[in-house]
Amino acid sequence: MNTVAVVAASPAVTSVMPPRRVLGAYLAEARSECLRYMRAPGFLLPILLFPGLFYLVFGVLMGKSEGADAARYLLASYSVFGVMSPGLFGFGVSLSLERDGGLLTWKRALPMPPGAYLLGKMLMAMGAAAVVVLMLLAMAMGLAHVVLAPAQVAALLATGMLGVLPFCALGMLVGTLIKGQGAPGMLQLVYLPMSFLSGLWFPLSMLPKTLQQFAPVWPSYHLDRIALVAAGIVHEPVLPHVLVLAGFAAAFFALAVRQLRRYG
Repeated sequence: MNTVAVVAASPAVTSVMPPRRVLGAYLAEARSECLRYMRAPGFLLPILLFPGLFYLVFGVLMGKSEGADAARYLLASYSVFGVMSPGLFGFGVSLSLERDGGLLTWKRALPMPPGAYLLGKMLMAMGAAAVVVLMLLAMAMGLAHVVLAPAQVAALLATGMLGVLPFCALGMLVGTLIKGQGAPGMLQLVYLPMSFLSGLWFPLSMLPKTLQQFAPVWPSYHLDRIALVAAGIVHEPVLPHVLVLAGFAAAFFALAVRQLRRYG
């Protein structure tokens, strides 16, 4: 009787990993994801090149003619434009390709916590977002002569690193819906119009009033407002924008998890 009880209980006992091993699994997966993408020029170069080139042309050059306020405004907006990319493409495209190639199924069979895979990709996106914001800050302060207080630098960096998470959730949702070969094109159709309609490339006042009214439906608009507050361009409460972004992230993540559970 006791022997039977011990044998029946053994799978449950052996399936429990010590906290140190659980933490080690999370850290190992996060390190693997970060190294994999940071060593991939096809991923890292575009997310640095596009916001850097746009800011060099519009922020630095326009800043010389329009003044430091223009360069500061575009620093905030192009930081948001830049951090959207690792969330959407680093999460969405890779997830879609790994689902098609069977890598996600293989990872599920590994003896590691199920959340380690997602956490690794989130930390990768946050690290890439930090690199983008730091690059733009260096260009703004070194080339456009934008003056920022240390608190503003820290606020912009935190905005970028945390603001990438709703776009990770959106990229994850797209990655669960679209096959691997179609994910990059679909994400471009999301990324570029969202950036344009949110006023990231130029102020919303330059858009038709009809389009201005729909700007708050995009998560990038709310992240841009937070970035503008962090840079000292506008002064308004950021909590409503934070709550909207948290709602977007929760909704996208819940839909993506449901899709993964249904179809893998």
